[in-house]
Amino acid sequence: MSFRLPVSGRRRAKGFSLLEILVAFAIMAIALGMLYRVMGNNARQAGQLTSQERAMTLAQSLLSAYQITPPDGIRATGETAGYTWAVQSAPHPTPANNDGRAARLHELRIVVQWGDGSNTRSYELSTLRPERRPQAGGRL
Repeated sequence: MSFRLPVSGRRRAKGFSLLEILVAFAIMAIALGMLYRVMGNNARQAGQLTSQERAMTLAQSLLSAYQITPPDGIRATGETAGYTWAVQSAPHPTPANNDGRAARLHELRIVVQWGDGSNTRSYELSTLRPERRPQAGGRL
């Protein structure tokens, strides 16, 4: 005697259907797209940080070049390795400015600009520097 299962009780074939495979590929494509976008943003931000670090180094170098300011101030501009820079100084008001013995102070402002794709970025650094006093005999 042979035993047969009714049609409704037969086992389904093992494996994935075409619809399940298409859904899995769609989910994988979305995940890979998001991963690609995140990795691209990380690389772009690393490049921006490198550019900003170079701008900071340039600004600090310019700052160390101007330890003392002349009485008429400083106005200098230039371009270095894709970075444009400007150094300006202006007298800084203090109560000691009226005292002939105290050194007058100038606010030294350094601005470094560079292009980052279609954007222009800048870094600004400012400090106070003493004014160079004339030597005896009137020479600077």
